[in-house]
Amino acid sequence: MWKMLRLIARAGRLSEPAPDVPEPAEVSAIQGELLRVLGRALAIREVDAGSCNGCELEIHALANPYYNLEGLGLRFVASPRHADMLLVTGPVTRNMEEALRRTYDATPAPKLVVAAGDCACGGGIFGNGGAACRGRVAEVIPVDVAVPGCPPPPIELLRGILAAVRAQGAAR
Repeated sequence: MWKMLRLIARAGRLSEPAPDVPEPAEVSAIQGELLRVLGRALAIREVDAGSCNGCELEIHALANPYYNLEGLGLRFVASPRHADMLLVTGPVTRNMEEALRRTYDATPAPKLVVAAGDCACGGGIFGNGGAACRGRVAEVIPVDVAVPGCPPPPIELLRGILAAVRAQGAAR
């Protein structure tokens, strides 16, 4: 045991530094504008079209008390029939192509689609095509807003949702 403790003491801390956290004022400003523009609840159906789950971890971070997604009136729903927005992550695999189309078709109009992450926006490292991958989400269903990043931080996801809601409001 002492040998292990000496080894740990000699090596020091090997973890990477904590990521930059957006300023609370910046988060509050985006939240305030979301509430002002939205004016009601927004139901989001999250679809993993073949991602590595990095984007899903960041999406789950939106539910923590810092970002307070539920307090803004945004909630995740299990059925696309109850959704106003589809939040799609990952490149679309051949096995998920039909499921994604069916989910899109089942979502009532007017529907919004946000592609989250580099893979959903441009195919990521999987590129376009291949035996198992269809490529980016826009190859399968129309996308309103693309949020790049691998994975995109929660604040960028909030900005993407806000941009989609703004675009819908401007279209009315």
